Amino acid sequence: MTLWNSRLGTDPSDALMDFSVSIQFDKRLAKYDIEASLAHLFGLKEVGLVEQGEFEKISEALKIIEEEMAAGSFDFIQTDEDIHTAIERRTIELVGDVGGKLHTGRSRNDQVVTALRLLLKDELKNIFSNIIDFNSVILNRAKEVPDVYLPGYTHLQRAQPILLSHHLLAHGWAFFRDLDRIWDCYLRLDCSSLGAGALGGSTLPLDPKIVKDRLGFKNLFENSLDAVADRDFVAEALFVISMVGIHLSKMGEEIILWTTSEFGFATLDDRYSTGSSMLPQKKNPDIAELARGKSGRLIGNLTGFLATLKSLPLAYNRDLQEDKEPLFDSIDQIKLALSAYRGLYETIEFHDTSMQSAADSAYSVAIDLAEWLVKKGLPFRSAYNLVGSIVKDSIQRHVALPELVLAHPDLGEQAMEIFEPGSSVKRRVTHGSTGVDPVKIQIKNYEKKLNETKKQLLKI
Repeated sequence: MTLWNSRLGTDPSDALMDFSVSIQFDKRLAKYDIEASLAHLFGLKEVGLVEQGEFEKISEALKIIEEEMAAGSFDFIQTDEDIHTAIERRTIELVGDVGGKLHTGRSRNDQVVTALRLLLKDELKNIFSNIIDFNSVILNRAKEVPDVYLPGYTHLQRAQPILLSHHLLAHGWAFFRDLDRIWDCYLRLDCSSLGAGALGGSTLPLDPKIVKDRLGFKNLFENSLDAVADRDFVAEALFVISMVGIHLSKMGEEIILWTTSEFGFATLDDRYSTGSSMLPQKKNPDIAELARGKSGRLIGNLTGFLATLKSLPLAYNRDLQEDKEPLFDSIDQIKLALSAYRGLYETIEFHDTSMQSAADSAYSVAIDLAEWLVKKGLPFRSAYNLVGSIVKDSIQRHVALPELVLAHPDLGEQAMEIFEPGSSVKRRVTHGSTGVDPVKIQIKNYEKKLNETKKQLLKI
């Protein structure tokens, strides 16, 4: 018999139980449900609803259950529809009817959302830490290649030379934005829901603040309806994780391209690549491809859950049971991806010669020629059109661009230094640009931001 069946005349059908049970995935909440139950029990004792002896008996039972869960020796039975009822059922088995006091003033509605908030607080901390570790790898690799340059791309067409360090750090700054989003999500998440009851609170003299403080939440719910119905924090976490996945996917696409024979910009370490079951010569970038593919899975988890939320009336509805599987899956996938990427980027070999050879195309410094003319006093649009016409002439007549520049009366010998290998990145001087000096400043700012973020982690 279930814990809620006393109102009904018959036992639930097998079809109902098969369709509605969540124990197979919400076992993951066991630790947090017990933590919240102990805090709730303490709150009951403090307001006189549970005696000291009862408090000690039930507390000991919960600790036994926690040990059983950790050891894998907890015996689940058919009527354990979720982890919350399983723990309550086992508590009553251990201490008798007094165990039934544990649920005083509490509903599964406020119980489950509190346990989920506790779990997500821990998981966001883990993801936050993993991103910091990955950003440290990006910084270290950027420091290793201060002078290496490669083509920068727009529309996947070679645009102008950029430093490899500048390129790597661009990804790192995107992850800093992810860290900011995780921080913001964590602040809104950090709110206790216990004490809201099923939806309207309780006639009992509960003090939810006692429980909130016991659990280490920063905030306490203000509205009991909102407390049990709110899953904004789940949707927001799914979005934050999706953005991390999208950034990893973009990097994955890049790795896939760079490690092809056509690009030849990098080679993956054997430990972070795979072979072919048929083609002996193959070395495949599976981590990058899986990250690219799993980003769709993360987006699907987010959009699917948003669709679940969109028409729910206040307050709790069983639809909200659908919050856990997408959330748990997204958490697991992003942690695996970040770990794999950390190893991939620590060991990837960059091919300086191939990168720089590709970047040394005469056409890649066309904008430098235009800006050189601007410094001579020519309006930019006029300079742009002049250089564009020379480039067009070079392509159509199959004449090397430097040859035409040398012969042009507005350019000539003075402009030829622009074509020297590596000259373009050395000439960049603006803040945040790919110039050698601006990138040195950027690395200092990046390292400062990284250290600040590490300190921030200690606050959550």
